[in-house]
Amino acid sequence: MLAYIGKRLLYILLALWLIITATFFLMRLAPGNPFASERALPPEIEANLNAQYGLDNPWYIQYKDYLIDTAKGDFGTSMKYKYRETNDIIKESFPVSMTLGLEAMFLAVAFGVLIGVIGALFHNRWPDYLTTIIAVLGISIPSFVMATLLQYYLALKLDIFPIAGWKGFIYSVLPAIALSATPMAFIAKLTRSSMLEETNSEYVKMAKAKGIKKVTITYKHALRNALLPVVTYLGPLTAGVVTGSFVIEEIFSIPGLGKHFVNSITNRDYTVIMGTTVFYSIILLFAVLIVDILYGFIDPRIKVGGGKSK
Repeated sequence: MLAYIGKRLLYILLALWLIITATFFLMRLAPGNPFASERALPPEIEANLNAQYGLDNPWYIQYKDYLIDTAKGDFGTSMKYKYRETNDIIKESFPVSMTLGLEAMFLAVAFGVLIGVIGALFHNRWPDYLTTIIAVLGISIPSFVMATLLQYYLALKLDIFPIAGWKGFIYSVLPAIALSATPMAFIAKLTRSSMLEETNSEYVKMAKAKGIKKVTITYKHALRNALLPVVTYLGPLTAGVVTGSFVIEEIFSIPGLGKHFVNSITNRDYTVIMGTTVFYSIILLFAVLIVDILYGFIDPRIKVGGGKSK
């Protein structure tokens, strides 16, 4: 286990270096500069700003400095927000995105697995058709459309929830539902297909022949193996929803990390763009590592190092 984790950590470091390198050069190759605005700056002021942020140095010096600073965990000072460090922006906004993401994850996994199991247990009957329709609608309707519908009917018309803002738990309900709709539908389809495969397997037929209760077969045996594809999907899903949805945070005026990421792209804020990109990448890579480790606990037949035990 330790050897496997150590090997994966080396791969993570390599992947992070590639991501940092690609992001750095893409930022430098893009036209324009962080100090472009509607009113052109005097050449002297722009030169001073370039010198202050090291943009007048050769590209290889800038690249070396950024690699060293990133290795130290320092993502630099924002080029648009005066006297604000990128690290401080992440520290302030990430807890908001994480809170929203964890709520969305809970809804997606809980209801997605439930809907998938119901669809599999009532295969080719009306509950199966109903759950299939729900899953198709969840996949087909974009999150921003779902968010708008929720705001219109539940906030504006019925006045059950606040329409936007971030002042307490009640403000997170609608964005969490909108953010969880699509992954919930994917999880439902994955669970349903996996459960159908498991319920037709030989070991389930053997359990039924032994007279084991259907509830025990479903939840203790079939569901455990059926969750493997779901766990695979949870890796990238965790990174996506925990770090926040750009669109959802913008629609509901949530001060999360996704909103800062979008604004930094609009403002050509190099340090914030690269800092948030690296931060997203770290979460994604470690989420995938955790998922791979969980495989061994969910299905003991799977070796952590790869392949299946004999």
